[in-house]
Amino acid sequence: MVTKLIVILLSAVFINNYVLSRFLGICPFLGVSKKLDSATGMSVAVIFVMLMATAVTWPIQKFLLDPNGLGYLQTIVFILVIAALVQLVEIILKRYIPSLHKSLGVYLPLITTNCAVLGVTILNIDSDYSFIESMVNSLGSGLGFMLAMVMFSGVRSTIEGRDIPKSFQGLPITLIAAAITSLSFLGFGGVIENLFA
Repeated sequence: MVTKLIVILLSAVFINNYVLSRFLGICPFLGVSKKLDSATGMSVAVIFVMLMATAVTWPIQKFLLDPNGLGYLQTIVFILVIAALVQLVEIILKRYIPSLHKSLGVYLPLITTNCAVLGVTILNIDSDYSFIESMVNSLGSGLGFMLAMVMFSGVRSTIEGRDIPKSFQGLPITLIAAAITSLSFLGFGGVIENLFA
């Protein structure tokens, strides 16, 4: 059981990274990764929301929606739960960490529409994970999101100090750097499973 949890955690961070492999959560990845402190703060908020959303949506799916034949309401219910949790995070940040709340700006409410958070909750159900496995997968997914954000923040700060041709300045060089960063994660495919086989 512990081996399976380790494989789920490491796979979520490196192999099935929601940003770099599944291409979910690209908006905050591109929008908030300019500064390391904003990228870190956003990532911590996303980890918290992913964990809380999984802790709430998994029981709702297993004990309310599935037994009553209401599985078709999954997406709507999950979005409502995530929106409520994001509002909770925003209230907490505004009250206790106003500097982070201000630096995140409009991107904090965008966690509500961050498809990575919704993707984690739905894929936990689709993968038929138990509650513990779902929580571990959500933690790994959040840590993978943070790894991508922090790593890309470093890449973007390095790019800003370079002499870039005019046609590549701004968004084009950012997208090229994001593509190269995502390619670096392809090397992890199959490694984690083979370590614990």
